[in-house]
Amino acid sequence: METVTSDLKHNLNLELIRPGDATYDEERSIYNGMIDKRPALIAKCKSADDVIEAVKYAKDKKMEVSIRSGGHSGPGLALVDDGLVIDLSPMKGILIDAENRTACVEAGCTWGEVDTATHDYGLATVSGVISTTGVGGLTLGGGHGYLTRKYGLTIDNLISANVVLADGKLVHADEKENADLYWALRGGGGNFGVVTSFEYRLHPVKNVIAGPLFWPIDQLEITMKWYRDWLPEMPDDVYAFYLVAEVAAGDPFPEEIHGKKVCGLLWCYTGPGDQFEGFVQQARDVAEPLFEFTVEMPYPALQSMFDALYPKGHQWYWKGDFVKDLSDEAIQEHKKFAEVPTSQSTMHLYPVDGAAHEAGSDETAWNKRDAWWSMVIVGVDPDPENTEKIKTWARDYWKAVHPHTLGGSYINFMMEEGQDRVEASYGDNYKRLQKVKAKYDPENFFHINQNIRPE
Repeated sequence: METVTSDLKHNLNLELIRPGDATYDEERSIYNGMIDKRPALIAKCKSADDVIEAVKYAKDKKMEVSIRSGGHSGPGLALVDDGLVIDLSPMKGILIDAENRTACVEAGCTWGEVDTATHDYGLATVSGVISTTGVGGLTLGGGHGYLTRKYGLTIDNLISANVVLADGKLVHADEKENADLYWALRGGGGNFGVVTSFEYRLHPVKNVIAGPLFWPIDQLEITMKWYRDWLPEMPDDVYAFYLVAEVAAGDPFPEEIHGKKVCGLLWCYTGPGDQFEGFVQQARDVAEPLFEFTVEMPYPALQSMFDALYPKGHQWYWKGDFVKDLSDEAIQEHKKFAEVPTSQSTMHLYPVDGAAHEAGSDETAWNKRDAWWSMVIVGVDPDPENTEKIKTWARDYWKAVHPHTLGGSYINFMMEEGQDRVEASYGDNYKRLQKVKAKYDPENFFHINQNIRPE
């Protein structure tokens, strides 16, 4: 392999990382510190041409391939043992068209980089809640975040994409050109090729009113029932996800509540500022808050709010489901598990209604357009000694509430959970996705993912 990889490096001017190199362990590390995979080769691509040659090389050598954008995949699908990692992180180009409100973004960018670039123009698009997340995985999984009730999913704002296919061809996909591929990319994950760039629709968002409101954990039942009935009736400018957590030790939280178990909301409001107080007061009227801190802030500041609390390298274990009916019975199960096992473990109910309900279930690969929430249960801790503890809590919590859900999950909130879970997440769209897979990747070359098997 040495001679061939040397030729590859000479031809492409690529940085190639191999076992034994000084930077190998750093380069194979990803966001989830629980993952310990050892690739045979990491190709740090700087352009679509580099990606093409890396794909051709892997096919020629019959190597398994993984695709890395931001490296936030919970089950570590950004890496592959003994295979080739196509690392897109050097691809950082961002081009903003402020007049037409669009952004062309290369696949190695993080959402923090995109948010910073668009913020200069008073614009933003829908992304996640951790700014170090890569644009690639979040977008291809569907993408939801603080702007979802107002502007839909990330894929609802995806105008086009450039994709390197398994045969090494670079193609463009949008509503008119390769429209079947464009449909599949919007929620179908990394199954169809390596997306090298995305074109997004932007919206007039500069500052938002945001921040947390916490209630004592013994108020979970009354507040979750209220939240279930209240949020769907609110204007789309009102976004708040529901959480259970432990109060972190540090600003802006007063010392006397550090370590307290809480339930609460994380707000993002994009409407007229003088109306926000009325919405907050409705939350206060349900139960007296233990703490609240909501201020006007730049949208990128909200997007990076959790970055310090969740740095790279912690142990992570995810379990998720889509929720349509947050029943009284489900809320009783939430009560049983709401006291998180470690200070960074949490459960979030992310709203996926509002503008996200405007598209039909067959208009994109993302199928669960009738869901009201995307639930994630996350066991997190910096200490590997606590790995089994956080896994057990997350699994037991999920088993308790799963019977009360739609059954499938946002694929970015799944570990490696088997084919049945993948198919359940796509529902009626799975057969159609299989046909697109058979057309663009008939040999299932791209299978280190939440895999859609060719028909």
